[in-house]
Amino acid sequence: MQEPILRQEQTKYRLAQAMKICMKDKPVDRITVQQIADVCGVTRQTFYRNFLDKYDLINWYFDKLLMESFAHMGSGRTILEGLERKFAYIREERVFFTAAFASDQQNCLKEHDYSLILQFYTEQIQKKTGQAPQEEIQFLLEMYCRGSIYMTVKWVLAGMRESPEKMARSLVDAMPAKLADLFVQLDLLPGSSPFFP
Repeated sequence: MQEPILRQEQTKYRLAQAMKICMKDKPVDRITVQQIADVCGVTRQTFYRNFLDKYDLINWYFDKLLMESFAHMGSGRTILEGLERKFAYIREERVFFTAAFASDQQNCLKEHDYSLILQFYTEQIQKKTGQAPQEEIQFLLEMYCRGSIYMTVKWVLAGMRESPEKMARSLVDAMPAKLADLFVQLDLLPGSSPFFP
């Protein structure tokens, strides 16, 4: 039982590597599933057994990054550290994420990133308080997540000139005060104010 799951995971990584190769030569919107399958050395059927479409593949690969970046939050790591890891990984995978964030198609990475980040922060609040975020906090959270994704995409498409640490710090510093205060109370941010040194 474990071996087929491991094999399927390996196939997904191979398909992601093939996608990265394709992205070196053309934008995501012009890459076909057949091209990805050919580069990977598998059939279209194999691709579709693993992913719905090329955007599903991109989102799966991004999920791996995001889950790794935020996996230990709440057990000693802060939002700042999670963001630093996320941006460092995006920078390491520069070609892949530049191409992925440039796409505006349905199911694109921008929307997927927004959904994952919003869900992650919402779950952290629920886990630590025992209840869903209040309406005002939910509004601030949605606004903050939208802005964070916008600035992440801008950073990526402009060539990632700022360091991952500076980018992470900028996003934390831009957090609305009420949201930052809540995250400090929940031990997701250090310090006693949103603008800690």
